[in-house]
Amino acid sequence: MRSGFLLFILLFLLLPVSSAGAPEKKGTPVPAQSGATVLIYHRFGEDKYPTTNIGVERFREQLEYLKSNDYTVISLEKLLGSLAKDEPLPPRSVILTMDDGYRSVYEKAWPLLREYGYPFTVFLYVQATEKRHWDYMTWEQVREMQAAGVDFQNHGFSHDHMAFIPAGMEDREYRTWIRADLGVSTRILSEELQGRPRFYAVPYGEYNEALLDEVRAFGYEGIFLQDPGSVSSDTDPFAIPREPILGKDWSTMEHFQTVLERVDMPLGARIPRAGRLADTTPEKFEAKLLYPERYVPGTVGIYVSELGWQQAEVSGDGIAVVANSTSLSRRINRVAVSGREKESGRTAIRFWMIIGE
Repeated sequence: MRSGFLLFILLFLLLPVSSAGAPEKKGTPVPAQSGATVLIYHRFGEDKYPTTNIGVERFREQLEYLKSNDYTVISLEKLLGSLAKDEPLPPRSVILTMDDGYRSVYEKAWPLLREYGYPFTVFLYVQATEKRHWDYMTWEQVREMQAAGVDFQNHGFSHDHMAFIPAGMEDREYRTWIRADLGVSTRILSEELQGRPRFYAVPYGEYNEALLDEVRAFGYEGIFLQDPGSVSSDTDPFAIPREPILGKDWSTMEHFQTVLERVDMPLGARIPRAGRLADTTPEKFEAKLLYPERYVPGTVGIYVSELGWQQAEVSGDGIAVVANSTSLSRRINRVAVSGREKESGRTAIRFWMIIGE
């Protein structure tokens, strides 16, 4: 988690409340059918890192909220297994993940998670653990946690910005670079943990089609992003969204409850597609709603980080679109489509990432 994504978080928090933005409906949460929310944490009780930290007592408060409100905390393996078999998930399913492998996960989060009996996954930044960086867990601590049932998966070896092709690098060389990083991290994790990692979280939450293709081709069974959103039976297991819980604004109980109430908005074809833009002035932003009948008319909107929310026109066959004539100057934009569900009143949303020059 670094500055680019944190800027996106700030902008998302400042979105105006409008029908196109499908504001959250307060009240008792209504469970989504076969849905789940994957939460992502980083540091615990490390106040000198305010943008990636959550206070220990706030984390306890969130775990207690899950327990008191009948949420079912399931493992990553259970989530991916259900998606692969098209099986329904337990109602109000939540998955807890932590990125990087900071020592505060071992010292401060793990004792609380043991107390509540909740499974969780840590995606390891392998080079930091291998080089014994002072604020990361050691392999001895990792193995101790693994022996107690904690799941560890891959967050890359170098934690580079692998969604961006280095200057002068051809596509073949670029893909070789991705595979090399995957090879080193997979080998080390396999040796240290006595088993090959199955799931991969993209560094910085940045991705393009080539990166996702290479991770999948390497034999990974699921890829985890940092795009906000919920998981449903229509979610691609190689592009799973996660809701960040961190910082001053995105670790509050109000935000925590809000993201648990959201549901997935299943989409078909999208324009522009996720990944590198062919044209930094897309003539439109468009997505095929797989279930357009689910949403209240007039609540479907499309969001672009650089442009904000706009109400979408929705055709009879479920194509949501907004025209565009603005050139995008940011290197990364996230695009989202959202709408209000008729039956539950909940906000449905789906994000994807586009990369400019």
